[in-house]
Amino acid sequence: MRVGVITFPGSLDDRDAMRAIRFAGAEPVALWHGTHDLDGVDAIVLPGGFSYGDYLRCGAIAARSPIMAEVIEAANDGMPVLGICNGFQILVETHLLPGGLVKNDHGDFIRRDQRLRVESTSSAWTNGFTEGQEITIPLKNGEGGYIADEATLDRLEGEGLVAFRYLDVNPNGSLRDIAGLRNERGNVVGLMPHPEHAVEAGFGPDTPLAMRSGVDGLTFFTSVLQQSVLR
Repeated sequence: MRVGVITFPGSLDDRDAMRAIRFAGAEPVALWHGTHDLDGVDAIVLPGGFSYGDYLRCGAIAARSPIMAEVIEAANDGMPVLGICNGFQILVETHLLPGGLVKNDHGDFIRRDQRLRVESTSSAWTNGFTEGQEITIPLKNGEGGYIADEATLDRLEGEGLVAFRYLDVNPNGSLRDIAGLRNERGNVVGLMPHPEHAVEAGFGPDTPLAMRSGVDGLTFFTSVLQQSVLR
């Protein structure tokens, strides 16, 4: 399986995402924001970072990059797309996922290992989890507060489109503790935490077993690989 990772000006975690894809057993493919070429990939990751310096709104300019026209078309045709942090912001700016992301309610940039509850396993990127599973994924953002109107929030809850929810503490003021979403088809997932930073023992979050031993993030990438095999 070939998984493309798009680099925008200001991307920070594109190399980490490519490494995670390699750890999962797939082939990472570097893609450039300024082209219209997806290079025949089977799935796409929009990585974290500060695309275009977060000018206007986080993800607003990147959402209008040339390659995003192809990403939107591919997503609408069913290709798996994962948006991580800034990538999640790009997904809401393209309306591939609903709502918006705003400055953290406390006004500070936050960096922590964040506990999450898996709310939906009905997606290309979450099928390897079990519903209700509690995982720990690194979080780092300054504008990660998820917002939407009440009708949209009720629809997300009612249709099972909330993919992840914050546990223990809401780190940024996200409404209803929403940490990540999936679309109706299940091929598009966006979340603020960074699964690519929890794929290798010795470099992930602390766990009760050992320091830096958390690898919960690897399941995102093995899930999409398994989905491809099943198809």
